[in-house]
Amino acid sequence: MVVTAGTRWASRAQFFSSGFIFATWGVHVPTVKAHYGLDEAQLGLALLAAGAGAMFGLTSAGRWIGRHGPRRIAALSGCVYALLLAGLIAMPGYFALMGLLAAFGLVTSVFDVAINTEAAQLEMQSGTPLMSGMHGMFSLGGMAGAASGSAVLAAGMGAQTHLLLVAAVMVLLVAVSSTRMLPKAVTGNAASADHGFRLPRGPLAVLGVLAALGLIAEGAIYDWSVLYMQQELGSPQKQAALAYAAFSAAMAAARFGGDAMRARFTPIALLRGSGVLAAAAMTLVLLTDIPWLALVGFAGVGIGFANVVPILFGASARVPGVEPASGIASVSAVAYLGFMAGPAVIGLLARASSLTAALYVVVVFAAALAASARFTRSEAT
Repeated sequence: MVVTAGTRWASRAQFFSSGFIFATWGVHVPTVKAHYGLDEAQLGLALLAAGAGAMFGLTSAGRWIGRHGPRRIAALSGCVYALLLAGLIAMPGYFALMGLLAAFGLVTSVFDVAINTEAAQLEMQSGTPLMSGMHGMFSLGGMAGAASGSAVLAAGMGAQTHLLLVAAVMVLLVAVSSTRMLPKAVTGNAASADHGFRLPRGPLAVLGVLAALGLIAEGAIYDWSVLYMQQELGSPQKQAALAYAAFSAAMAAARFGGDAMRARFTPIALLRGSGVLAAAAMTLVLLTDIPWLALVGFAGVGIGFANVVPILFGASARVPGVEPASGIASVSAVAYLGFMAGPAVIGLLARASSLTAALYVVVVFAAALAASARFTRSEAT
């Protein structure tokens, strides 16, 4: 089957919607906390329920996608993902909220695996690198979701109205774009992929660990960069907030240029260069006491980490003898554990020493990615 521009744009729309929904949830975490009168511990348990749901989804996604195909699973999980937004502050109580968040986490992870499987298939069908641009659309959706959410709430729109509006628009976008995805016959044989989740072994285990290192480091910047600017460099809040913005904007821009880089360089060379750049840029952040130079460093870290996940997911979809959906699901499961553990790891290290010392984890993990780049060789097989 010829991969058309419409098929590629359908996949981009799916990634955009995933980022937009995720960012909208992030905007309303304080809303949920206030609405249900939760303290930090209760909110943490609720977020843990979402994480548990996501892990269950990752253990089942490969089997479901193998049986029904990415198109059907993406349409179903994506629409449910959007609709669950509307219930975030409509639950009758705390335990009902935890149930909703568990379902939210489940469909989030299944949708993620389905659209990444589709993107990997599009790459193989077209012979053209596409994964980085897809993840760039996720970043763009996240930026759009966060910016529009902040804007409409600042303008006085009620939280429930905003959630309903986003849910309706995203359901429409997911449903329409799903109709242009590849048919199931093109994306693989259900019989060969219809098996339960298995812990990754061999190349998949290595790729999963590398993805976890990347997401721990990436999550550390998302969660701690603003506080670092305020606490360690004494920056005012408005300037400190630019750390997150510099990192996110640079990452999005680099992802849109990432496919051209992947077409020009091997995965090994690109991951090695990405890791070295991220390590050097983060070292600059931690050594300088000049705020604007630290912002430059955070942008460099964003560029460095931008294509790590696309490279590793692309490699996991090409491991010989493994269906793309199963490979991506296995690597995603390990990576997601890293993403969940990252904030706690940095927090514990910061408590034991200092935030500056704790953030050297980013340097170490980026260097480890560069040193382990040879393990992406499976993408070329």
